[in-house]
Amino acid sequence: MEAAYEPKTLQEAIVHFSDQVNCLNYLVARRPEWANGVVCPTCGSDKVSFLQNQLRWQCSVHHPKRQFSVKVGTIFEESPIGLDKWLAAMWMILNCKNGISSCEIHRALGVTQKTAWFMLHRIRLAQQGKMGGKMGGNGGEVEVDETFIGQKARNMHKAKRAEKIQGRGAQGKEIVFGMMERGGHVRVMHVEKRTKKELQSAIREHVEAGAAIFSDELLSYDGLESDYEHSVINHAVEYVNGNVHTNGMENFWSLLKRGLHGTYISVEPFHLFRYLDEQAFRFNNRKLTDAERFDIGVREIVGKRLTYAELTGKLESSSEA
Repeated sequence: MEAAYEPKTLQEAIVHFSDQVNCLNYLVARRPEWANGVVCPTCGSDKVSFLQNQLRWQCSVHHPKRQFSVKVGTIFEESPIGLDKWLAAMWMILNCKNGISSCEIHRALGVTQKTAWFMLHRIRLAQQGKMGGKMGGNGGEVEVDETFIGQKARNMHKAKRAEKIQGRGAQGKEIVFGMMERGGHVRVMHVEKRTKKELQSAIREHVEAGAAIFSDELLSYDGLESDYEHSVINHAVEYVNGNVHTNGMENFWSLLKRGLHGTYISVEPFHLFRYLDEQAFRFNNRKLTDAERFDIGVREIVGKRLTYAELTGKLESSSEA
């Protein structure tokens, strides 16, 4: 096959990927297990022939499922949606700073809203990158912070506000904890509580001992001094004191909430981690071009599968996508 062409803009991507052969070439070139040629996903044989009229391959070894498409073993597996629509949807969600809703995908690509919602969640699965090693090595500086995700009290009806919010405004909201290495990547996770045990356990799991850690005055961070160079900024007094601040994490929270409140409007707690992965992917690759970010995203589609039953918690699967 010809070397895969790399579109640089959304317009170029839509035009280029309107040809199924172009989609095929692009994806084959980015499947790591096919770096030395297409192999059968069932038996591993490299003796496969390409069926031009079906745009799929056939293994020379006789066994079940000897015919396979480029979708096999990816987030696209068993989806009747064409690759032209899949790749256009991927380009948009990977490169729109505040995300893109299923309603927008539904209108732009001509699929149902339910199908668009399923497609976006499958793409978010591909954005769950590998964590890699610990943060803060070689004298690195790490900011840690937590935020609340949920409906704003001022936007609620009086009766709903009385039902949902009791005591402090944080009641009834979801807690998200984040760690950011200055000049590096961010890691975020949905946590149950802001207790010392839960937050410090996450810090010790992801941050190298001896690193410089910057946090606010939350008491759950007390005791980090035993393993880290811990500096605290008191937000009741100031937001920056020399090098001590958590402004990097605050910037990420601003981007996250802009997407959750402005684009997605309502996110179920059960799915919150998927939206966190989406925003973290875009943020961690923010210095790349749209084409480079898309290239990385496409390389992550292999070996990841999300069924409709898993997504909704139902036994039956959807025939929509």
